[in-house]
Amino acid sequence: MPARPSPATVDADWPAPYAEAPIDATVTVPGSKSLTNRYLVLAALAGDESLLRRPLRSRDTLLMAEALRRLGTDISDVGGDWLVRPGELRGPASVATGLAGTVMRFVPPVAALARGPVAFDGDEHARSRPMGPVLHALRSLGVEIEDAGTPCLPFTVHGTGSVAGGTVVMDASASSQFVSALLLAGARFDTGVTVVHEGKPLPSQPHVDMTVEALRDAGVVVDDGDANAWRVEPSEIHSLDVEVEPDLSNAAPFVAAALVVGGTVRVPSWPQFTTQAGDAIRDILDAMGAEVSLGRDGLTVRGSGAVEGVDIDLHDVGELTPVVAAVAALASSPSRLRGIAHLRGHETDRLAAISTELRRLGGDCDETEDGLVIHPRRLHGGLMHTYGDHRMAMAAAVLGLRVPGIVIQDVATTGKTLPDFTERWTALLGRA
Repeated sequence: MPARPSPATVDADWPAPYAEAPIDATVTVPGSKSLTNRYLVLAALAGDESLLRRPLRSRDTLLMAEALRRLGTDISDVGGDWLVRPGELRGPASVATGLAGTVMRFVPPVAALARGPVAFDGDEHARSRPMGPVLHALRSLGVEIEDAGTPCLPFTVHGTGSVAGGTVVMDASASSQFVSALLLAGARFDTGVTVVHEGKPLPSQPHVDMTVEALRDAGVVVDDGDANAWRVEPSEIHSLDVEVEPDLSNAAPFVAAALVVGGTVRVPSWPQFTTQAGDAIRDILDAMGAEVSLGRDGLTVRGSGAVEGVDIDLHDVGELTPVVAAVAALASSPSRLRGIAHLRGHETDRLAAISTELRRLGGDCDETEDGLVIHPRRLHGGLMHTYGDHRMAMAAAVLGLRVPGIVIQDVATTGKTLPDFTERWTALLGRA
């Protein structure tokens, strides 16, 4: 079952706008959360100051910046950019992770390089998110970690200023972030690090590819030639001067709107080549009936309002599942979303949350061992719970375009990755 919905409040609930007519909009999307947080970690470990241009400022990235500040990194605003000056990593310190998987998983290996204890804790549901592979990996490398007997938050990393490094064998089938966490800090380990994944297929492979590319941008030598194995050589991490790409996963509900309502949505600066998993939304919407084109000016998605069901494996792009499920619920034929069993360990159990909320609105959605089966039915309005999950709120907004009377509980949870989501969403429909 998903985490229990928090009680709705008048201030937190938001009536989802209903689209009375086809739309024609240009949507500018802020920077990628995944890239921003990877760049922040590398900049904190670099040998000189770095400049991150147009980073995302959201709850997850602000939590990451504050975590690194508490460990001794200076991060300051330069207009809309971040100037990162690495400092001596030190404790004692306390890190608040919120619900951010990147913070709770990427920062402990950095804390292991600090001198002194670093305590980690987060939101209530964060305490049930899996952490075992990272904690076990660090212990196998000689890092002392104090916990309450469970492989979850809260815990304390007792850093000594260095990590010997070596080979780590882990089961990362619950989250690719376990691999990325070790790779990002590995160049600062005395002998580097080799990470070997053993278990079910690694989810969200594009996120590991993103980590490898970011490391190479910082001059780190990474060998990823063998399947399910990565070797990071010990070396200095070079400073960065990078512009953060738009967050393509956050763009997903906006471009999906063109398909479910009809009309055209343009997203400028959509990259021609990217490691972002969210780029897959182009092919997904194309399969569901949209006309999709990518050119030098960005991405353009056109739709007629007619949606086709799909049978699709979302294993590598699980973060798109809530929005894709919302589109599928508005289709003219059934859909099967496969390969996403790992979503049960995200901000909430996303598979249970999606099926529960679609049924609450009159839909027909069943969980399978590794996904969802959605049979479209006429939906009705009502309160849609978000379970503190930003992607659930965005999915609810997509449904609200076609289903009058949907109210999104705790829409402010979108601040995790897109703080001004509601303003951008109403602008999509041409409303102030």
